[in-house]
Amino acid sequence: MRQSRTSRAAPVDPYARRFRQLKRELESLGYFCKGTVLERRMKCGQPGCACHQDPSKRHGPYWEWTYKAEGKTRNIRLSGAAGPIYKEGSRPYRKWKLLLSRLERLSHTALVSLAKQPESDRQT
Repeated sequence: MRQSRTSRAAPVDPYARRFRQLKRELESLGYFCKGTVLERRMKCGQPGCACHQDPSKRHGPYWEWTYKAEGKTRNIRLSGAAGPIYKEGSRPYRKWKLLLSRLERLSHTALVSLAKQPESDRQT
């Protein structure tokens, strides 16, 4: 008995579309930096200064970028102009990590599925 043309074709990889979508999301990311960027307001060393009595009169803002590198925590003081830029740059990093995690889980699931298929049905 003759098989129809559609039954001989390799099945469409159900994970490929989602994988391509996640890759496009990765490609759309701009510059990023890992770590946390904080805007701080501080008390000074002058006991009579208003910053000691009223939190709204503290000095600053002072920007600080904290991240881990080579097993050590790094603290970098940023300029007033650089602080907001780095703050914005830390958001895409979190998205990058989330997308990478999703790609990894999806890849693992797809590989498990492909490994269960007969060799003749596999797509490359």
